[in-house]
Amino acid sequence: MIYAYIFVMAGVTYLIRMLPLTLIQRKISNIYIRSFLYYIPYACLTAMTFPAILYATESPFSGFVGLAVAVFLAIRKKSLIFVAGFACAGVFLAERILEILPMC
Repeated sequence: MIYAYIFVMAGVTYLIRMLPLTLIQRKISNIYIRSFLYYIPYACLTAMTFPAILYATESPFSGFVGLAVAVFLAIRKKSLIFVAGFACAGVFLAERILEILPMC
């Protein structure tokens, strides 16, 4: 039965990739459709990574702190290494602060 599942999944995957190539023969000239298709990869990447950002740490609060630091530095046009390093530092500090708070 596992082979039937694999065959069906392979067929569906193949059809999803093959049908647009065979049905759309000419270049898409509509600017709205082209704009929509241009932004699909970014939207999918965001939908997959945003929940992981918040729940990859011990608490969603520290994940949000790292996200806020990263967004702030990215808006300020800092380099990727700089943004990633300070986002990690923000998460680390937030986790340490959250460890200390319940003791007070």
